[in-house]
Amino acid sequence: MKQYSFILIGAGGRGMTYTREMLKMPEKYKLVAMADPLDYKRERCMKEFGLAAEQCYSNWQEILSQPKMADIAIIATMDDMHSEPAMKAIELGYDLLLEKPVANTEKECIDIANAAKAKGVRVLVCHVLRYTPFYRTVKSIIESGMIGDVVSVDQVEAIGDVHFSHSYVRGNWHSTKTAAPMILAKSCHDLDIVQWLVGKPCKKVSSFGSLSYFKKENAPEGAPVRCSDGTCPHKDNCAYNCDKIYVEYEGFTSPTWKSIFRNMYATHENFTDEEIRALLKKNEFGLCVYHCDNDVNDHQVVNMEFDGGATATLTVNAFNRGGRYTRVYGTKGEFYAFMSDDEIVVRTFLDKEKHIIPVKITEESIAGGHGGGDYGIVADLYNFLNGDEVEFGASEIGISVENHMLGFAAEESRHNKAVISLDEFCKLKGLKV
Repeated sequence: MKQYSFILIGAGGRGMTYTREMLKMPEKYKLVAMADPLDYKRERCMKEFGLAAEQCYSNWQEILSQPKMADIAIIATMDDMHSEPAMKAIELGYDLLLEKPVANTEKECIDIANAAKAKGVRVLVCHVLRYTPFYRTVKSIIESGMIGDVVSVDQVEAIGDVHFSHSYVRGNWHSTKTAAPMILAKSCHDLDIVQWLVGKPCKKVSSFGSLSYFKKENAPEGAPVRCSDGTCPHKDNCAYNCDKIYVEYEGFTSPTWKSIFRNMYATHENFTDEEIRALLKKNEFGLCVYHCDNDVNDHQVVNMEFDGGATATLTVNAFNRGGRYTRVYGTKGEFYAFMSDDEIVVRTFLDKEKHIIPVKITEESIAGGHGGGDYGIVADLYNFLNGDEVEFGASEIGISVENHMLGFAAEESRHNKAVISLDEFCKLKGLKV
């Protein structure tokens, strides 16, 4: 059995998750070096993975200035930092495990895909949903022919109110000036799933959405700009009170948001509550959610028409408890699937019966394993690199970039109030994968 060596670039939550999953398979993978600008993350990797100081680099430029030292590079930097290290790693001949989204612009996405093709390296993009037991069960129902040909798919990504406030109001993805559009940054997973389930190329897209709630005119009377001041008269009745979310984590069964916050802003491993409160007094996570400089949609719908006439919708919004829902309508039956359920109920038209399909349950959370998909993609990466068959197809760079175009076209449609032809959209921008 071949063992693949790899380097890690970006030791945040996603990069560490993939690395840990890969090292559970020591016969398949070996970590040889890593890079991250934060001292404590390098120290954590030395301690947890047994790396020496000379195997830990302070940034991607430093590690990629060395001669190629491994088979694979994991690119798990922030979204706006994917393009440069990905292009340099491809130039050096690394195969890539590339965190989604591929990049923040159409051009960067296409450049990465074309560079990989020209160099002959393999790139697997981390659309981890298609590697979950849940969505593999969904796909297997379709592939079995049980519901006939797919006529329509409704996909819902319920982001969750606190998740949205953390990431898209206060956090790193709050502004379209510095991040990919929300429909791409958050929901390129779902665009990939929809195309994967339909199994045909998308031909037309339209989209509608806006920022309707998290803005200044909806601030309760007397709400200060900084939630962390503790002077807000509404603090006890506000779902987005920063102290509740990042210190007390009221309403949560585990300290998920506290740990997420620490991971993003800590300069050492174990921040105290007092240190977190001190940070909240000066950073964006201590702002009132109605007084941030966010401009990202809090709800959006994307309508799609595929080759052959099948249609699909993707609905994304903030106002829910979180989760993913999929409904598939076929010529011989239909089913509804919720990612937290342990079964999918299929109704077939001929026998009028309800068929119960069991699903292996795995916890999905912002800090968790994406419903088992993180393990699944690492397991399939090995088969992908070996040239072995990947069940239901791999999320390789060509397919991924084509599906990213759905997100970019959706944004053009939303802004211009037009139905967008995908073929014309790609041709107009000179995009050919």
